[in-house]
Amino acid sequence: MAFPLLFLLFLSIPFSESKLTIDYYKNTCPDFEKIMRETVTTKQINSPTTAAGTLRVFFHDCMVDGCDASVLISSNSFNKAERDADINLSLPGDAFDLVVRAKTSLELACPGIVSCSDILAQATRDLITMVGGPFYKVRLGRKDSFVSKASRVDGLVPTTNMSMNAVIDVFTSKGFTIKEYVALAGAHTIGFSHCKEFSQRIFHYSKTSPSDPEIYPKFAEALRKTCSNYVKDPGMSAFNDVMTPSKFDNMYYQNLQRGLGLLSTDHALIKDPRTKPFVDLYAANQTAFFQDFSHAIQKLSVYGVKTGRKGEVRRKCDAFNNFKA
Repeated sequence: MAFPLLFLLFLSIPFSESKLTIDYYKNTCPDFEKIMRETVTTKQINSPTTAAGTLRVFFHDCMVDGCDASVLISSNSFNKAERDADINLSLPGDAFDLVVRAKTSLELACPGIVSCSDILAQATRDLITMVGGPFYKVRLGRKDSFVSKASRVDGLVPTTNMSMNAVIDVFTSKGFTIKEYVALAGAHTIGFSHCKEFSQRIFHYSKTSPSDPEIYPKFAEALRKTCSNYVKDPGMSAFNDVMTPSKFDNMYYQNLQRGLGLLSTDHALIKDPRTKPFVDLYAANQTAFFQDFSHAIQKLSVYGVKTGRKGEVRRKCDAFNNFKA
């Protein structure tokens, strides 16, 4: 028996696949954007570090097997989840709390409809805009992952002790250009880093100099005072952008030109001939930075997403609906 051509074409389309769309929740959860805005605004006003924290959690989630809320899963006796990988232990609680609050409100309005990965993506955009950054469109329809393993994280998220070659490799392996990497690095215009992440640059740089001579001297001196007790108090930290730490702008790049880069990977951007031209461009032109950042984070936000039956809509963002190893 011959199958009609249209039926054969239908069989060739993956049943589990569906496209992300801007208005994904238009009919199923019409108050989605309103609920997200209200939740984000309240949280950011009460906890001003929420914007930077959420952006960081979103980045760490997307870099490991895609934007699928795998970083939100809590470990249990059967599984050590992404959240407990060494590099993720310092991820800020404000971001996780924000997702829980948004999920609770959305479950009351439209139970079982909105994924945790969409909540994290939308919250990140809303917060960036709220602190002065660019508005960009968020495509929705992600599903939440079935898997979250700490063992998957190593090497997929750049660390502060990586060489520039290694960091670039991390991004290019995921399809990002060097220009897109430099634009995404501008996320450091908000937030802070713990002293242990840059202690080598200010206390133990070399036998002849305790601090990196390329750091602006008064900045290095101030950092040594700020971090003087970091060994006993691992929570000690400093702003990534010492000039406008709470505003999403292009000051981060201007700081790099002045020797005010906090992390070694930040400072490397102004030294490496592959990245320096983009640092100089964004330092001089905030509009160019905002345009390129918007493009890069939109690209990141759809990296490795799960749709259809490749994922689920979790009832709770920190646990799979059914146990998965």
